[in-house]
Amino acid sequence: MTVQEPCVASDVQLGDDGRLRHLLTLDGLPRPVLEALLDRAQEMADSGEINARLSGTAVCTLFFEPSTRTRLSFQRASQRLGADVLAFDASTSSTTKGETALDTFRTIEAMGVRGFVMRHACDGAVAELAAVAGPGTALVNAGDGRSAHPTQGLLDMLTLRQAKGRDFSGLKVAIVGDVRHSRVARSDLHALRILGAGEIRVCGPAALLPDDATLAGCTVTHDLDAALDGVDAVMMLRLQRERMAEGLVGSLEDYHLHYGLDMRRLRRAANDVVVLHPGPMNRGVEIDDAVADGPSSLILRQVGNGVVARMAVLEALLG
Repeated sequence: MTVQEPCVASDVQLGDDGRLRHLLTLDGLPRPVLEALLDRAQEMADSGEINARLSGTAVCTLFFEPSTRTRLSFQRASQRLGADVLAFDASTSSTTKGETALDTFRTIEAMGVRGFVMRHACDGAVAELAAVAGPGTALVNAGDGRSAHPTQGLLDMLTLRQAKGRDFSGLKVAIVGDVRHSRVARSDLHALRILGAGEIRVCGPAALLPDDATLAGCTVTHDLDAALDGVDAVMMLRLQRERMAEGLVGSLEDYHLHYGLDMRRLRRAANDVVVLHPGPMNRGVEIDDAVADGPSSLILRQVGNGVVARMAVLEALLG
């Protein structure tokens, strides 16, 4: 998908006054802007806030890829702010007739829709539409290719703050699994750096780790036991099974043997370690039931925090 010369998402999303116009990536986001979103999300979580800040505003969930958690939590967030929600389904839309994402966007925008929450398989697709959006129209990246998933990064940081406090400087965090193909991992890495995390460890098979600047400043290892030693938080990533067909990993059993998180391995971490996973989970592959459903797991809290984190973003952009 190309609508113009490639644009840098971080250059598009902030206005001249430093305020958010779009949320496309956490990469390069000023720390005060990131912390303000987290603070507002926490206020909403504490109060159970439901308001009408977006009454009369239409928000379209423009998803060209499947989603459960992200799509539904954005819809829930929009409803709690009083917005009118339009749920776009690519499988039943004119995209099946050959309409481009750009023409689809412009068509819906012409109906008076101001907010767009977009997921797309192509890197940079959301930023390209943001670059041509009309005044007063705001886009939120709900996941583009393998580039970014900024609201997942926000809800993950909110969950970590609730468990570990606002000061990340002493925090040791391990991110485990298919980092190469994970937009979630990239957004989490961006956010952890911005918030000054003390140590970021990245672990996975060599074929599933990126070979670019993504891992700058991280401790990289292929040994899960070493990655877990004394860590305060573990972010497990879904093994994307198509990588097996590509020959990047062997069997599911082999992956679980070397990179699956079970209770035995978790004991290597700090006593008060917390476990996160963006979902959907492959139980018995990257994470065991006992861990996913155990006392260290914050996976369902992540889901709940997704609503308030996305409320904060929509309010900031459209309120």
